[in-house]
Amino acid sequence: MKPLKEKISITIDNDILEKIRIAAEEDDRSLSQYINIVLKEHIKKQLK
Repeated sequence: MKPLKEKISITIDNDILEKIRIAAEEDDRSLSQYINIVLKEHIKKQLK
């Protein structure tokens, strides 16, 4: 069975990464969890 999640490597500007880290911490989530949620919401908006 294929894993539900896949590891990738990306490059993010330092200023954006710092803002994402702060937002993830404020939401009591890991950086990875937070980025996943943000991407899911963005994709939903794009498909409307």
